[in-house]
Amino acid sequence: MTKRSGINTEEFSTEVRPQDDFFRYVNGEWERTHEIPGDRSADGSFYTLRDKAEKHVRKIIEKAGADSQIGALYASFMDVDRANALGTTPLELELSLIEEASDHAALATVVGTLQRHGVTGLVGYYVFADKADPDRNVVYMSQSGLGLPDEAYYREDAHAQTREKYVAHVDRMAGLTSVEFDGAAIMALETEIASHHWDVVKSREAELTHNPTTLAALAADAPGFAWTAWAEAIHLPADAHELLVAGEPDFFTGIASTWAATDLDAWKAYLRWRVVNSRAAYVTEELSKANFDFYGTVLSGAVTQRDRWKRGVGIVEAVLGELVGQEYVKIHFPAGHKQHMDTLVANLIAAYRSSITSLTWMTDDTKRRALDKLEQFTPKIGYPDRWRDYTGLTLAADDLIGNIRAASAFEEDWEWGKIGKPVDRSEWLMTPQTVNAYYLPVANEIVFPAAILQPPFFHPGADDAINYGGIGSVIGHEIGHGFDDQGSKYDGTGKLDDWWTEADREAFTQRTTMLISQYDSYSPAQLSDEHHVNGALTIGENIGDLAGVEIALKAYEIALGHPIEEAPELNGLSALQRFFVGYALTERMKVRDEALITRLNTDPHSPSEFRVNGIVRNMDAWYEAFGADVDDAMWLPDEERVRIW
Repeated sequence: MTKRSGINTEEFSTEVRPQDDFFRYVNGEWERTHEIPGDRSADGSFYTLRDKAEKHVRKIIEKAGADSQIGALYASFMDVDRANALGTTPLELELSLIEEASDHAALATVVGTLQRHGVTGLVGYYVFADKADPDRNVVYMSQSGLGLPDEAYYREDAHAQTREKYVAHVDRMAGLTSVEFDGAAIMALETEIASHHWDVVKSREAELTHNPTTLAALAADAPGFAWTAWAEAIHLPADAHELLVAGEPDFFTGIASTWAATDLDAWKAYLRWRVVNSRAAYVTEELSKANFDFYGTVLSGAVTQRDRWKRGVGIVEAVLGELVGQEYVKIHFPAGHKQHMDTLVANLIAAYRSSITSLTWMTDDTKRRALDKLEQFTPKIGYPDRWRDYTGLTLAADDLIGNIRAASAFEEDWEWGKIGKPVDRSEWLMTPQTVNAYYLPVANEIVFPAAILQPPFFHPGADDAINYGGIGSVIGHEIGHGFDDQGSKYDGTGKLDDWWTEADREAFTQRTTMLISQYDSYSPAQLSDEHHVNGALTIGENIGDLAGVEIALKAYEIALGHPIEEAPELNGLSALQRFFVGYALTERMKVRDEALITRLNTDPHSPSEFRVNGIVRNMDAWYEAFGADVDDAMWLPDEERVRIW
């Protein structure tokens, strides 16, 4: 490997031409020889960094004292002998609550109590900034209640076999626990619940999913479910009763009707199943393994269950993520990384500014509003300025299920504590040790946790080409979400307010429709042709990818201070080639068939091969870099190339 280029050309495929399949030209040899670890459904660049972060976090956790919150929670999970000895007795509290309910109203209270204990319910909820007024907090309510990944699994013929296996799984869990529920009956009731769900495409729509309401109005509009009793059980504050936002109004009316029309005993059996399903990973090894056999193997293709220490790290991360994060950044985030990232972000924003200014399809008024939004972007890099306080959360080394109940109630109370207070702009939605990044429309902010700022995304010692192709494209992608099909509906303050002219929105839609059509035609090479990308589901991420790479390339030229063509060749690659290789390396991934099918149905991200090939074939610079022409497999006629930002 040439240290300065950050690229090992010996890993390139000798059988695939870049002009025919750029993703496999860069990653094909790795894809051919690499074996996905048995305990996961996929592997690749992101997973390499996640493994690294996981090991670092393990050391932090194991150094924590047994009397600390971190140490106690981890110890409670790692005590497998105690878990096996207790069997299902830790579930008796929730199961007894279900049995004691005498009518539908009483059972609605139980639904809320179970949710407060960490058992998933019929309705999801969380507190966040109001899309219509991003300076205040509201309670978002959304559809829930399913055991399969999405409503499509209950109705599409392609998932018939999965449905059969789910019924068998439910029956198996009933047999292992001696808790009373029946697979066929659970499937029938969940199918009814799923019939009220919106599909994944409709659920993306920012305006459609913003429906302000009140608890009183919800009870009037969706009679049949004791909403007030449920709200009391989840400890919804009285001053939040007027601050509800229904994500999918049809779901609430539908589920309330189904609740009233369905026999009480059927709902009790359903809730018993929710308890077992939610707790399976935290009781006996036998139940944990059975849970994995369906969710890990059937739905994701993993062969072996993750080591217990990895699962233990996961629960500590979920409950005490920022407490761990404080220690993580002290050890693993050099100050120089933040300074380098500040420069990268500044150049990406400058590149967007230049690009928006020069757009030919957008009117001056909308350009002005777009530039105003760009100037209001807030980048967050590494870790939060203020850490979360976990004071008041009591955890015991000998009570795992008790810890889960306590953590769930603590989290819920923390959420409720935001009601009536200004939105906390310092809050992060990811921990520093998370290998990811995000754009938050209601805050107009881009966030890059410390753990992603490592190779292959970020090479402190490499030349700028690979860094702009790698982390630069990630930065550009996240900024691009501010201007994708949904993010573009929010203004610079984070308010849901369509600031586009009708003509500009139409011009934008024409381009995004072309991109949707392109992605609709893509079918992963490893699957049969019946499995294909959903262009409408993935359009937001595809816009982010296309904008991210386009703008990162412009930012790279800004960093150079001269045309890219004048940059030196390194390791036999031009600067332009290194840039695109850097991007392709970040998307290196191999996914098991089962997991890929699930992702095609539920994930707004396209498969990696199309996050690379589907993007670069729309870019003139890629054709220039690799000399692709009309006879090559990746060739796209000029008039069919999508150019947005």
